[in-house]
Amino acid sequence: MRRLPALSAMKVFEVVGQTRSFTRAAELLHLTQSAVSRQVRNLEDQLGEPLVIRRHHFLDLTPSGMELLAALQQAFHNVELTVRNITERSNPQRLRVNVPPTFAKRWLMPRLASLRSFLPGIDLSITTDLNDNLAERGILDCAIRFGDGEWSAMKSERLMTERHIAVCAPQLLAPGTGSVAVDLSSLTFLHVLASADQRYLTWQRWLDAAGLGQTDTRGGLEFDLLDLVIEAACNGLGVAVADRSMVAPLMQAGHLVQVLDVEVEGHESYWLVTRADQPASGHVRAFHAWLRSELTAGDLPALRLATG
Repeated sequence: MRRLPALSAMKVFEVVGQTRSFTRAAELLHLTQSAVSRQVRNLEDQLGEPLVIRRHHFLDLTPSGMELLAALQQAFHNVELTVRNITERSNPQRLRVNVPPTFAKRWLMPRLASLRSFLPGIDLSITTDLNDNLAERGILDCAIRFGDGEWSAMKSERLMTERHIAVCAPQLLAPGTGSVAVDLSSLTFLHVLASADQRYLTWQRWLDAAGLGQTDTRGGLEFDLLDLVIEAACNGLGVAVADRSMVAPLMQAGHLVQVLDVEVEGHESYWLVTRADQPASGHVRAFHAWLRSELTAGDLPALRLATG
């Protein structure tokens, strides 16, 4: 048997830690303030450690209190996910898919009406967690991932490979010059971060293809999401290299223009990912069929479908 404090006391402490208030915690838990305070005091007595610093108008947590709060939040989060997973199994009409944030906003959202028409009666749950945990948890039916297609214990089918072009807001180009004769050195470069201290090589590869490999790109603005880079470009903050499929509607609407007639195939792709040890459900197969129809019948001839 595990020697743990009472679950009720730990739940009370979690709410106290989140609100930093006995009064607010009591309201949320539908308990009296004295009952909440007593539960926390009992927990402290069991642990032999103070968890809360009681000040005049608010509460603080001790280092032990902060440590326990973090552990409880993670534990309750995992329990909640498991419970939701179990209950969601009773809804056979729900399709749960995780997609990259930029793909979700720039490609999927404009096509959701088409998806709902293709899958009538299917409820959709769309998440954009960067770590989808598809292998560890059963709540997702499938995911769309960006990368090289090599994920252990996963089955991957390539949806589309990026086609990189340089774009900026029309007002950044000198009147009458068009996008062909633009001087890149006069513009701010917008970069996507691969990690906190490393940029993707997208810009360098595009510049090499354009015959401008010696261009200095050390300055500029950096963002951790391509979507933020696209927004920055739309707001006239600089020039960006982005996948044509993600910026095509913005170009059609006149918010962005292509800079130089250069297009480079990216080194990574978008993939539909499912568990290798489980057959795809009917909903996932239908979702895949819809993706295939959108990609092959759409306005992007460079998109390729292949089995990975």
